[in-house]
Amino acid sequence: MTLDQGKPGESYTVSGMELPEAVAHRLEALGVTLGTRVAVLGAKDRGTLVVKVRGTRFAMGRGITRKIEVA
Repeated sequence: MTLDQGKPGESYTVSGMELPEAVAHRLEALGVTLGTRVAVLGAKDRGTLVVKVRGTRFAMGRGITRKIEVA
């Protein structure tokens, strides 16, 4: 399943990413790497997800979250 299908209040493990290289490098700098736990805190209008990764909260748009595979 992809991260955009995640439910608020649930945690998932990143199992793959099919993103452009620049976006993938930015997410890696933020701590989103393979095997990382990602907690979905909430969903905003138009598909933006608020997530918590390694103690930091940030928002990701649907275009990014639909390309992150989680288990």
